[in-house]
Amino acid sequence: MPKILVIRFSSIGDIVLTTPVFRCIKNQIPDAEVHFVTKSSYKIVTAHNHNIDKFYYLENDLTAVIENLKLEQYDYVVDLHNNTRSYRIKRALKKKSFSIKKLNVEKFLLTNLNINIMPDAHITKRSLDTVAPLGVTDDGLGLEYFIPAKDMVREHDIPTSHSAGFISIVIGATYETKKLPVHKLQELCKKIDHPIMLLGGLEDSVNAEMIASVDPVKIYNACGKFNLNESADLLRQSKLVVSHDTGLMHIAAALQKPIISIWGNTAPVFGMYPYFGSQMKQQYDVMEVNGISCRPCSKIGYHKCPMEHFKCMENQDISSIVAAINSRLGR
Repeated sequence: MPKILVIRFSSIGDIVLTTPVFRCIKNQIPDAEVHFVTKSSYKIVTAHNHNIDKFYYLENDLTAVIENLKLEQYDYVVDLHNNTRSYRIKRALKKKSFSIKKLNVEKFLLTNLNINIMPDAHITKRSLDTVAPLGVTDDGLGLEYFIPAKDMVREHDIPTSHSAGFISIVIGATYETKKLPVHKLQELCKKIDHPIMLLGGLEDSVNAEMIASVDPVKIYNACGKFNLNESADLLRQSKLVVSHDTGLMHIAAALQKPIISIWGNTAPVFGMYPYFGSQMKQQYDVMEVNGISCRPCSKIGYHKCPMEHFKCMENQDISSIVAAINSRLGR
């Protein structure tokens, strides 16, 4: 019975994008035992994934985690993070390992010199390629996200105005340059003729209040009122999801929801667009402003536009986004 350790420390979206690896290993390698090491702050993301047999969580002391991992006597290590800390684990365990290609040179050339030699391959496909030497192949079934029964959002937890169906708009993101400005989100919400659920963390609640003030009946501010699994369940209940390049976008894809993805300083060319799997219906649209020489300026994002004009979001055509929403809703 092969024992396999998978490493991916962060973040929400990146971890969700690895879920086909766990499923394909479990389904294709007889009696495989799969362990996973991640940061303790992301425990909720995979805690209910039945394809993972055992979890190890990193807080501050990597040495202590390594000592515990040594006791497991793994057969293989699959490194889907490929950084200094994951290298320390691989070096300490001294087992056969397989590491994802991070394409740092290609990303540097694109963000700094506007030279695009990025391969046409989603990061999930590259993760699956990493385990190909184990005889694992892509089953084409896409991502997974597991919501426990205790985190299912009940009908009485959302307004009656939204009980017949709603669109979810994910307003947050880790970096400001990934987010539509508040005034653009207000414009978007004004033009959408459908109940709207605003999703994000507690840190997004002030912006959400300003956005919801456009129409407090049509727009419900759920930011900071639900945990990650509950927010995922609200995505599951949505007719459609509008999202920036963020973790909830990937959870929406895992739940097979139609997605309108809005891109600022990052770009789909990095291979992080919504992933549905080759055997599943492809139901997403990409909304991005092309022809800006400084974009993409980062593979992750900034707290403010380095050029101070923020054209990648300020020039987003809200009417085109609304048209994409209506098309996905069959209007």
